[in-house]
Amino acid sequence: MPGLLNSVLVRLSLAFPALLSALLAGCGGQTFDGRVYRNDDLAFRIGPVPQTWRAIEVEGALVAYRDEPNSATVALSGRCGLDGDDVPLKALTHHLFLQFTEREIHSQELKELNGREALRTELSAKLDGVPMRYVVYVLKKDGCVYDFMLIGAHGEHVVQDFERFVHGFSTLS
Repeated sequence: MPGLLNSVLVRLSLAFPALLSALLAGCGGQTFDGRVYRNDDLAFRIGPVPQTWRAIEVEGALVAYRDEPNSATVALSGRCGLDGDDVPLKALTHHLFLQFTEREIHSQELKELNGREALRTELSAKLDGVPMRYVVYVLKKDGCVYDFMLIGAHGEHVVQDFERFVHGFSTLS
């Protein structure tokens, strides 16, 4: 299953080829102390991380966790200067899933996140024939785009943990 999750996240990162370049360019100044992430382009604080989540490295994600007991993965990506001003939230969300088949949106609504409008989407989709469930938030703020993704199990407590993580997010100067 970890191979499939890496494949999912790698495919998601393919939707934004410049993201990988930006991440590699910013690696020299990248720091994360478990709560605050900083690189040359952006800085943010994450929300609370449940005890069942363990930090993992995922290509294309700035911060990622695996919740093994609940078979879920959480990933947070961010990029600045690429599409933060002129691309609608709905289109940004759609681009995350271009490589997927049988996409079905279960719900989609605007929510406030860090003082801005964010698009929250629940959907199911297949990657290489394997069905998965997702909860995704896309936020644009100060010329940057942030993608929050819950992949896998969607028990009510798992979604609540993810929601607390997302709503605890704040950008920093």
